Amino acid sequence: MPRIRSRAARLGVVAVAGLSVLGLVGAAPASAAVKVPSGLSVSSFNLSFSTLAKLRAVTKAGTGMVGVILPDTTSSTRYVNFDAPYLARAFKAAGYKASQYKIDNAQGVDATELADAQSDISLGAKVLVFDPIDSTVGAQVQQYAAAHGVALISYDRATFVGKKTYYVSFNNFKVGQLIGKGFMACVTSWGIKSPKVFELDGGEDTDPNAVSFAQGYNSVIWGRAKTPLTPGLTNKKGYTLVGDQITPGWVNATGATIFQQQFTAHPQINATVEANDGLANAVITDLKNAGVGPRKIPTTGQDATLQGMEWILQGYQCGSVYKPIYLEAQDAVTLATLLRAHLTPPKALVNATTSPPKGVTGQKQPASLLTPTWVTSANMAKTVIHDQFISASALCTAVGASVCASANIKP
Repeated sequence: MPRIRSRAARLGVVAVAGLSVLGLVGAAPASAAVKVPSGLSVSSFNLSFSTLAKLRAVTKAGTGMVGVILPDTTSSTRYVNFDAPYLARAFKAAGYKASQYKIDNAQGVDATELADAQSDISLGAKVLVFDPIDSTVGAQVQQYAAAHGVALISYDRATFVGKKTYYVSFNNFKVGQLIGKGFMACVTSWGIKSPKVFELDGGEDTDPNAVSFAQGYNSVIWGRAKTPLTPGLTNKKGYTLVGDQITPGWVNATGATIFQQQFTAHPQINATVEANDGLANAVITDLKNAGVGPRKIPTTGQDATLQGMEWILQGYQCGSVYKPIYLEAQDAVTLATLLRAHLTPPKALVNATTSPPKGVTGQKQPASLLTPTWVTSANMAKTVIHDQFISASALCTAVGASVCASANIKP
């Protein structure tokens, strides 16, 4: 998800010399009678949360509280509508008592996020799960947690500081690859001739994940895992890159202005790539205002928003990357539960590493990376609708019952 952080903060990462979260957490060995449940992996989780029941003995053996700090309520409604309730459900399924976990929201304020972390630790938290608002507070929380022997899980957004700080999220490069593949499939199916492509990247000035997204789709479309790219680039399929611009801070209104200016200057643009649904919506609004109809100029996105699903069904957006938050919440609680009981997470759960994108200071971190899905009208009913991530009623009210019926969606 988009996040807001200054370039200075992004590059000014603070590390704590000699402190290892894993070393500190591992200081107290787990009871010999308590073991990691067999078969735990990133593919263990499901919509019923049934896997978490396997952790109840581990939860009982652990000590202290798990503190969760979500970043804000404004950059995305997901934290209120999905993350908080899914995390609470995961804790309950794993056998936690209400006093053994705490979920807060920093309301977009760095000082609040740090204060929440300090408060949780003072209340006995042994593990912190937090989604850093930016890299400045991410480093501050990591430093404070490490100094107090508290394990740290960076949730959805990476904290590239500290030795062995964990990261739970979806594979950001893979997200970009899905956008690139979906875009190219759309160019073909929509019959776009000699594609003149404009890319509207996310907030690469503030967000390392935005860099990974763009590197992913550029690797697919242009064969170059770099960002931004220089206009004039071509590929073997006859595409030409007309322009590639970053949207500072992921501000959708800024993205709309950027595209409007580019479309005016380069009316030959007939295919576009956007880093998320918010930017796609900005571009589609500009295109509709210019009289462009459906299936004329492809757009892309991620986050599987209601607006994005509407545009997909109406033929203005090719698809969107769906990242099931219920999987991410279960993953984070599972990892936190193992660390709280001083158990070593299995490699099938901590299945990857994440490294700072080029130009971002920091360290490689162990990661638990889930697999995202590209959603189109063909699989919308079986993904975001089935998972109740998107309300079928709200979607069908917006696009009409006949449009929903064509995608096998019943309100």
